[in-house]
Amino acid sequence: MSDTPHKITVVPYNPLTSHHLGESVRRALLEQSCYPLGEIPSFDGAGVYAIYCHGGSPYYTPIAEQNHDGCKAPIYVGKAVPPGSRKGIDVGSASRTLYRRLREHADSIRAVSNPGTPGHLDIADFRCRFLVVEEVWIPLIESLSITSFKPLWNGCIDGFGHHNQGAARRGQQRPFWDTLHPGRAWAKMVRPNRLSVDQIAKRLQEYYVDPAARPKRGARREPDERDVDSDAGN
Repeated sequence: MSDTPHKITVVPYNPLTSHHLGESVRRALLEQSCYPLGEIPSFDGAGVYAIYCHGGSPYYTPIAEQNHDGCKAPIYVGKAVPPGSRKGIDVGSASRTLYRRLREHADSIRAVSNPGTPGHLDIADFRCRFLVVEEVWIPLIESLSITSFKPLWNGCIDGFGHHNQGAARRGQQRPFWDTLHPGRAWAKMVRPNRLSVDQIAKRLQEYYVDPAARPKRGARREPDERDVDSDAGN
């Protein structure tokens, strides 16, 4: 029998790895208060946020069930950066960029009024929490939060964060989100999505089976369907 002790491999702890940063960000965001999306108190600053669905549309029943006892499974994660951030303006007090962005999202949901249909949304079914942070950290925190939570409206059903970009977007397809939830005026002026409502709804079922899975071939999104929620100054 050998007298040589068994050797194990110990990996040094690095708090700056994406994994540990992601866990830290997740905790910080979850420590923030959760507010009704339609009744957000006014506040200053820029940063990141998470939106939660608590009921309503049958499309999101699995998510609403997770949020039955609180804000646990975000349906969307985004960021808001003020227009002067690159010039050294204090993002904690320079503007209400983050507050305005959340108000815009509330307006998008209010615009969807199709009672009696699966795509109908009610602002009363949505809540949010937000984290005001220095501008340099905002993109990283948003990216890590999306990776950690894998929100439905950030990937599988994208388009919620799109803005009205006028004639520049007229030739592009209607986002998945607006196809499922018609209501925003600008989305009615772009050409229909190549996928039907039923085909997009099928993507939802695939997402619930495996949120990390990529859409099946033939259901991939076009380049113009990228989420543009990171616009500064909107």
